[in-house]
Amino acid sequence: MRTLALDAYSRLDSPLHRTTPGLKLLAALVTVVGLAAVPTTAWWFFLAVATGLAMGTLISAIPPGFLMRRLLLLEPLVLGVAGLALLQPNGLNAMIVLVVRSTLSLMTMLLLTNTTPFAELLRVLRRVGLPELLVTTLHLMVRYLFVLVQESERMRRARRSRTFVTGRRLAWRSSATLLGQLFVRSSERANRIYAAMCARGWQ
Repeated sequence: MRTLALDAYSRLDSPLHRTTPGLKLLAALVTVVGLAAVPTTAWWFFLAVATGLAMGTLISAIPPGFLMRRLLLLEPLVLGVAGLALLQPNGLNAMIVLVVRSTLSLMTMLLLTNTTPFAELLRVLRRVGLPELLVTTLHLMVRYLFVLVQESERMRRARRSRTFVTGRRLAWRSSATLLGQLFVRSSERANRIYAAMCARGWQ
């Protein structure tokens, strides 16, 4: 199924995959904090991070196209936020720097999550003392993200099998209807899951 592609490469056998999860998480956090903290004139740091990410991608044996497609899915959000920098003096330079920082940070997180199973990351977060409620919330969020994607795929297949008229206007209207139904079904499923967990003693 397409949903399995979300973490299809997190269990490969490569030197980067075999690295201790805690060390990878620490390196990723240091990189992201460094990208946010260094001055805008430190282009050598940005170049060093980009080179390190390229080497990490090669070492990990993950297809570069896979990571680039995931990055491009998130890039419109980066451009939208960075575009606000154009409203201030010297906005173009500020926008470019913000795009570089954000893109490198996203690539760092993509490489981390695609070389480390999410369950191992959660174990590291528990060991470092992150609140148990936050860790549980993250676990449930990722677990039911797959359920949500599968539900949307079933609804899209059902819509395509019942739609015999094509057209951009109809496609937009059908998509809006699908999103509304998906929201309703997700809310109902969440209530049923919560009631089931409470019935089993979850607090």
